[in-house]
Amino acid sequence: MPAGGTKTYAQFAVGDSAAFSKTITEADILLFAAVSGDMYGLHLDEEYAKTTRFGRRVAHGMLSASLLSTVNALLLQRPGGLYVSQSVRFLRPVFIGDTLTAHCEIVELLPAKCRMRCVTTVVNQRGKKVIDGESIVQKDPH
Repeated sequence: MPAGGTKTYAQFAVGDSAAFSKTITEADILLFAAVSGDMYGLHLDEEYAKTTRFGRRVAHGMLSASLLSTVNALLLQRPGGLYVSQSVRFLRPVFIGDTLTAHCEIVELLPAKCRMRCVTTVVNQRGKKVIDGESIVQKDPH
């Protein structure tokens, strides 16, 4: 689905989906820490991270989850809509250099409010699920 596509609520169907991929970099982690204020050592301090069960630095969970915002927006297309809710379960750590793919698929249409319930996931380059959840998005009525 192209980012600049145009779609009305009536054109959506169960099974419609969108995907977005990104490789997590050192810069992403540093910028996310600066924006969020989350300076926890597991994310920023290599020596501390070596003492944890992961043995190295781990990307912020919410950095990985933020890709769901992108994929929900890609699904909504233009005119856009609202991100009403998102549940998230963190299943695996994400490391610098991991390539993540966020996926959103409509599983239910809720026409009374032009909303859609979607299953959302993020997988790494090995096809392992790092996040799963569910979103509710609302399409603009235009």
